[in-house]
Amino acid sequence: MRNRLVLLSALMLILGATLVLGHPHFNKTVTVKLPSGAEATITYNTVPANEMHAAKAAVGSFTSVRRPQLKLSAEVKAGSATIPAGAYVIGAIKNSADDWTMALYPADAPRTPVDMTKLIKLDSVYTPKAGKAEHMLIDITPGAGKLAGRAVLTLHFGELLLAGAIS
Repeated sequence: MRNRLVLLSALMLILGATLVLGHPHFNKTVTVKLPSGAEATITYNTVPANEMHAAKAAVGSFTSVRRPQLKLSAEVKAGSATIPAGAYVIGAIKNSADDWTMALYPADAPRTPVDMTKLIKLDSVYTPKAGKAEHMLIDITPGAGKLAGRAVLTLHFGELLLAGAIS
């Protein structure tokens, strides 16, 4: 009986700690009308920003945390890239430890292995120290600097900020 009481107390302590320390994650949707008239919708989950995930990615690989998606209602032209209407996984290609390129991968393509020939690379700006985002944040905002005057898909993950032009 005493063992059951100890076990029950331990389980209650673990359950209580989980409830106190646990925090919610939200499914988010962001929808905007691009300058071209196309509608762009982002859907993703606010996962913790684990920068070790980015650090461990192999150079030359495409990485995506929980497969956030961008859906476009019509084709858009973004610099040298043409993005057909459809659904895409939002991710990044690791060029080096200090350089990333935002890329889109067809959402209906097999998850692994990623067919690198199907990636649509976006004109990108990478900022390694953009202030801390405790959870992944994705948005579409007006561009700045070399992306000024364009609609920009932004991905903020920990202190890493990657922006890719989608118009």
